[in-house]
This record gives sequence, structure tokens and C-alpha cells, in this order.
Amino acid sequence: LIAGKKVAIFGLPGAFTPGCSKSHLPSFMDAQTELKAKGVDLTICIATNDAYVMEAWGNTSGGTKAGIRFLSDSDAGLTKALGLLMDLPVMQRTKRFSLVADDGVVTHYFSSAEQSSDTWAPKMLEAL
Repeated sequence: LIAGKKVAIFGLPGAFTPGCSKSHLPSFMDAQTELKAKGVDLTICIATNDAYVMEAWGNTSGGTKAGIRFLSDSDAGLTKALGLLMDLPVMQRTKRFSLVADDGVVTHYFSSAEQSSDTWAPKMLEAL
């Protein structure tokens, strides 16, 4: 999926949640033209929701139409590998992050440790 490509990947706690739906996702929807102009071939959104929820969120939010690929990390495998697991009583969630990878190698990483907006598309665009 990402071999030979420059990709923007952002992860968030959950589909249909307020902060993710009102801020994080729209920042990447609005930035698609600028990201492509900076050489990004594909934008991927990751959350620990199941694949059906991710597909529904992509369709109802307009994110899929904007060109974003919605992928499920339902077993939190990627989330755990990145050290970004929020292990809540109800389920496992992904801590908010974003990154740029070029042919599978991470070139830029953005953490929400300071504030959530550090992981939104404008910060990524500044760095590219």
C-alpha cells in the first residue's frame, strides 16, 4: 500500500468522536490539494474501530470523497508498535498522531503530547 510512495498517515482515538470529526479529520480533508502539491501520494486515517465503522465514517464525513483512505487497526497492532496505545476500560484506542513516510521510512513525526493540534495537517504542511 505504501511501498514506493510518500504517504501522510494520521491516527486518532476513534471514528465519529467529536474532536476527531470536527477538527483532526477535516484538517486533512481540507489539505489534500496542498499535500499532493508537496509530493504526498496518499493520505491514510487509522483508528482502532473496526473496518465497517471506518468505512462508514469515511463515507459520511466526506473523507473518502476527499481522497483519504480509512483503515482499521482493530487489533491495535500498529498502535502498539508505535507505542501509542491508550488502553481504556472499554477498548483500546490510538493516541492522536500524524506522520509522513517515504517508501515506508518515517521522515516526519507529529505527537499530540503538547497539544492535539500539533498532529493536524497544517503542522505537517509547515514541515514539508
